[in-house]
Amino acid sequence: MTGQDKAPGHVVVVGAGQAGVQLVDSLRAGGYRGRLTLLSRESERPYQRPPLSKDFVVGGRDAEPLRLRGESFFEDVGVGARWGVSAVAIDRSGQRVRTSAGDWMTYDALVLATGADSRGLGIPGEHLAGVHRLRTLDDARDASGGLESARQVVVVGAGFIGLEFAAGARARGLDVTVVSPTARPLRRSVTPAVSAYLTERQELDGVRFELSEGVAALSGGDDDAGRVAAVVLTSGRTLPADLVVVGVGVTPASALAAEAGVAIEGDGGIAVDGSLRTSDSAIFAIGDCASFPSLHAGRRMRLESVQNATDHARHAAAVLLGQDPGPYAELPWFWSHQGKVKLQIAGLSRPGVSTVLRGDPASGKFSVFAFDDGELVSVESVNSPADHLAARRLLAAGAALSPDEAADLAFDLKAYSRAAPVPA
Repeated sequence: MTGQDKAPGHVVVVGAGQAGVQLVDSLRAGGYRGRLTLLSRESERPYQRPPLSKDFVVGGRDAEPLRLRGESFFEDVGVGARWGVSAVAIDRSGQRVRTSAGDWMTYDALVLATGADSRGLGIPGEHLAGVHRLRTLDDARDASGGLESARQVVVVGAGFIGLEFAAGARARGLDVTVVSPTARPLRRSVTPAVSAYLTERQELDGVRFELSEGVAALSGGDDDAGRVAAVVLTSGRTLPADLVVVGVGVTPASALAAEAGVAIEGDGGIAVDGSLRTSDSAIFAIGDCASFPSLHAGRRMRLESVQNATDHARHAAAVLLGQDPGPYAELPWFWSHQGKVKLQIAGLSRPGVSTVLRGDPASGKFSVFAFDDGELVSVESVNSPADHLAARRLLAAGAALSPDEAADLAFDLKAYSRAAPVPA
């Protein structure tokens, strides 16, 4: 029996982000000839989300989204795409999904690529006009349009989205302040050295930071009822603002699975095994919504990245095609553009790591190598794409590298990484 013979007759994919689109692409590219249906709650054709906090801020509301596939792709490969139609219920015993259009659709395999939703502040005033989140294309267009008349911008949250938006707004000449309850930006994502460098660069460009500060409320102005005019900090101070962007993280979109009785992890993600199957063998979960056992972290986790979404999709497609790819084990990697700074991360850092610096931050080009008990676990590269590519090869191969070698600029990291064995 061939892999195609083992493949399910009808695969329904819920979600048309990076994960969902890659899944249907990989199935067709792998020879799947069965029925494919893609449900997308957005009417927009699938687009890339990372540019929403970058290109749309600098380019304005008329910036064109980067589409994930060409206009005719879904029709060309025979995907029954339903735009503006979401899944609202799963009948597991009958293996069918009810859509927002009111119909029921049977499936042989169901893939949940539902992504994540931006988290709110839960404070007075967060629904005032001029307060924006950045999760969808409409969100980005609204925020970019608001920047055309804004003068004083406050960004709540010092994660990747917040810092990217701050850099873009400052490049447009606006007054920008970033507020965060953490003592340093990107505290959970990067090492202190990289965090300090990114903060300094933004400050040199004119962005102000209010760190170790929370937001108690957003208040409106007397002359423009219903529109934000100020941000009230937990310390009692007030920051004037005519546009506020909230970037305080996301929550996995797992309600559909939870209501159907599919197992959910403590982090809110849909629990999957190494094959990306859920507690129901006919249902898979991939991308931001999935909580999976990570080989590189040594624990179960969720990852919100393009790499993880697309690699999850390729792995799930291989399983659906009847292949045997083994447990999911792809190396995590990420990137962020903040003005003229390009940050690239390979691997996953963890508490208690020791770090060494390769290069000089004063030059604007350097990398931080993190080691756990002598083992290389992650590399953060600032404007150093060659270091990043070498790090990805080394980490994927599990190759040994000493801290002294990492720090020595005379050591040919590129050549050494190319000689490292690549796992099968």
